[in-house]
Amino acid sequence: MNEKKPKVSRLAFIDWTRGLAAVIMIQGHTFDSFTATPLRLQGPFLLSQFLGGMPPAIFLFLTGITFSFLMDSQERQEPSGWRRVVAALKRSRYLFMLAFLFRLQLYVFGFPTSPASELLRVDILNCMGLAMLVLSPMAVFSTRERIRLCTIIGLVICGLAPLMSMIDPSIGIPALARAYFFPSLNSFGFFPWASYLAFGIAAGSVIRITKPEEMPRLMLGMLAIGLGLVIGARYAADLPYSVYPKTDFWLNSPALVLIKMGVVLATLAVAYLWVNAGLKTQNWSLFRQLGTTSLLVYWVHIELVYGRWLGIWKEDLGVIQVLLLTVVLLALMLGLSLLQTRYQELGWIFKPPALPQPGRASGD
Repeated sequence: MNEKKPKVSRLAFIDWTRGLAAVIMIQGHTFDSFTATPLRLQGPFLLSQFLGGMPPAIFLFLTGITFSFLMDSQERQEPSGWRRVVAALKRSRYLFMLAFLFRLQLYVFGFPTSPASELLRVDILNCMGLAMLVLSPMAVFSTRERIRLCTIIGLVICGLAPLMSMIDPSIGIPALARAYFFPSLNSFGFFPWASYLAFGIAAGSVIRITKPEEMPRLMLGMLAIGLGLVIGARYAADLPYSVYPKTDFWLNSPALVLIKMGVVLATLAVAYLWVNAGLKTQNWSLFRQLGTTSLLVYWVHIELVYGRWLGIWKEDLGVIQVLLLTVVLLALMLGLSLLQTRYQELGWIFKPPALPQPGRASGD
């Protein structure tokens, strides 16, 4: 008697991409926390931090995709536009709740040395919550309309980032408001980071209306668009003139946002082709496993890497030692992920409300 193999969801590539981002994130944070100071100007550390700049964009983009699935599902089930907006606002509330619990946990575990100002630090979860809050009105539109509208909104958000940086801080804007909205190297401000979530809503809406048999063609198109964005935005960034009086490439440049967006699109497309070509009959995948429990992995690894648990090694290890520590932390996070998968009831706080899976295209 042949044993039935588990079916791989056609959205498994989203978890795979999220898991890849989690692995890149863990190595980036580990290098940042434990690499000895004299080694921070050398190639391995710089490469690690360069790659480490991608996971936030990937997480925000994928959150936008799942947010669009929720909006599309509500559009099919709920005729009231106001109620659809309320459902979207509940997702924003959930992210804000997690963001504040996360900061509170870090503060309590670091007490009495952790500063109280850390409680109000704007991290990526805060940015997700705010972006969802601002974009919740998109729920009143149709899925097809959201493709166009959210693409435009994403471009506007990243396009305004350099102008936001030019606003004089002395005009009396509260520090917390600046942290939530203004470009900063120390926090995830709405400008420009929320643009990735807006682009994710647009991409998720495209996926939602695409029939299963048309997905390979869509992903090949997404790969081409991604590579085109990387090349085009990089070329634009090198031009000797600009429409902005002043920009900082690593802080607020729309070109950097579009370059990262191109990398995200290409990565998502490659993930789809890889999962569907190579893993269709495979029972298990490291990246997909970590991707399905990415919130738990994010939460716990931040405490381990930046908390006091491994304080004796902070900024004191060589490259090989940091690599070994990264492998150990990945193994720990994998074990934790497997535990949550097996005992879901133990990790209820880290499991967001189930989002609908896209089935058939609208109007089928």
